[in-house]
Order: sequence, then C-alpha cells, then structure tokens
Amino acid sequence: MDILKPINISASALDETQSLTSAELGKLWATYTGNSMSSQILDYFLHHCEDEDIKTLLENGIALSKDFMQRIEGFFNKEDYPVPVGFTEDDVNLGAPRLYEDEFYVHYLKYAAKAGLSIYGVAIPLVMREDIREFFIYCNQATTIFLGQINNVLMEKKFIPKPPSIPTPESTDYIQKQNYLKGFIGDVRPLHALEIIHLYDNIENNITSKALLLGFHQVVKDDKIKALFKRGLEMTDKAVKQYMEKLQIENLLTPSYLDHLVTTSSYSPFSDKIMLFHKVDMFSMKIRSFGNSLAVNGRRDISLLYGRTLINVGLFVDDGANILIDKGWMESPPKAFDRT
Repeated sequence: MDILKPINISASALDETQSLTSAELGKLWATYTGNSMSSQILDYFLHHCEDEDIKTLLENGIALSKDFMQRIEGFFNKEDYPVPVGFTEDDVNLGAPRLYEDEFYVHYLKYAAKAGLSIYGVAIPLVMREDIREFFIYCNQATTIFLGQINNVLMEKKFIPKPPSIPTPESTDYIQKQNYLKGFIGDVRPLHALEIIHLYDNIENNITSKALLLGFHQVVKDDKIKALFKRGLEMTDKAVKQYMEKLQIENLLTPSYLDHLVTTSSYSPFSDKIMLFHKVDMFSMKIRSFGNSLAVNGRRDISLLYGRTLINVGLFVDDGANILIDKGWMESPPKAFDRT
C-alpha cells in the first residue's frame, strides 16, 4: 500500500521458529473447528442444490473452508500440536431428504461468513507471528470477497431488500439536548443511521438463525436438545419482532422471515452433536454482534432491548454447553498449564 511508509523493523523476534502464543493457538483452533463444521453442512446443502449460481457459492464456501483447515493443519503439524477433531463425514447424511430450499443456502452462507469474519478480524491485531497474521489477513480478504459474491446473488435474485434508505442531511449537525438518549416516552428522536443498520443486521442474522433452528428442531432426536431448540426458536422470534417493530414504527423496510424455506422433512441429515454445537457456537457469535450494536447505539429503549437479549442468549449458550459436556461432545480449546 503506497500510502503507508515502510518501517525497517521486522517480526523476526516472533518468526516461525517461535512457539505459538495463546492468541495464535486459540484463534487457529476456533477457525479450524468452525470451518470443519461448515464444510460438512455445506456438503449436504450442495448435494440438494439445483440453482447453478447458488451451487457455485456453495462450492466456493466449501473450498474456502477446506483451504483454511488445510493451512491450519500445516501450522499445527509443524508445532507438533494435535489437530482438532472437529466434525467429519459421520456427522452428516448426504442421502437424507432436502431440509431447506435453495434460497436458504444463500442466507446461511452470509450468516456463516459474517461469523467467520468476526473471528478473523479479531485475530489480526492479537497474533504476533508474521506467518499467522498473514494467514488471518488472507482469511479476512478471501471471506470479504466471498461475502461480496453472496450479496450480489441475494440482490440479483431479490432474496433480500436493500438496507433502509434515509434522507441526505443538508448540513452537519450537533446534539444539543439530553433527550437525544430518550427512547421510551415523550419526545423520542428518530433512529440514526448506525442504530438502523445494526437493527437491520440483527434481524437478518436472527431470521436466518430461526429458520436454521426450525429445521434442526424438526429432525433432532434427543429430547433435551429438542427442548433447547424450541426455547431458542421462541426467544429468537421474540427478538426479531421487537427489532422489526423499531424499524417499522419509522416506516423503514425490514428483511422478511425465512421460515417458508424449511421443508417438512423430519429425517435428520445431521448428527445431534453437530446441530447442538452449531447453535451454541452461533448464539455465542450473537453476543459479539449485540455488543457491537450496543457500542454505537444512543437510545435507552434499544439499549434495554439488546441487554435483555444478551442475557437470554447467554443462558441459552450456557445450557447448550452443559449438554455438550454431559454427552462428551465438547472438544476443549487450548488451555494454560494446570499448576494445581
């Protein structure tokens, strides 16, 4: 990049001969595990896809996941560090009937790619070894390009509306009164651009999450996991309605539900293990998304809304993790030495 002046300091003190730090191990582990899950689920989606454009997207998603995993295996093997087990072909039945329509696959890809970006973006400033940092920069760039392809398909096929438009201001403005922060009664100001797009983004994420959960709830075998999925459906639906209401009050467009893209099949294509891990993992990602939304929000009513959702999501993740542990399905991330 021509704008940046070069600095004659290299990362030689933390080159490839140095052991991986906790940041590098943790983020590589999370990236490998998440992509091993995604690659199996996308294989099943591809097996039942008919639309050629969506097929290409799925093939690209699988190629990226496998490429990331292969590179991480190289890092771990060089360090004599055990490669995570993750998920395998045993967790998916490609011969199971179709559970989702083709359109859903595009929404799912965006949902999963955004989750991936949240890992890679956080990793880049934390890792110190140059080869690992370059890997996460590569993951970030490749996923960003992939998200562009996904958005192009979503818009071209009219699967999703554009984010809401707002008027162009005539001049810059400053906030003059404390009631700018109000949101419950009295003179409540209109939503500003950052509040709108985060509400829109959370609706987009949650309607995809709800449709995915709806399919999982239909096919899961374990009664305890089924009850957890039902709880997840109810809390997600409630949150979506609350976010939509905030936009609709101001006549702003919202994404629509995707429930109609779930078929009536009750034959499971996925193991209970991969479905439960998926929802615990993705609900955990929601916590970061809500945190980002809170950081740019200025109205107290919306802060309260996100705060309540965060509590519910945290409880769901905790209960889901307990089931994973009880069943011996939760693989441990790299951890510090136990000196006790």
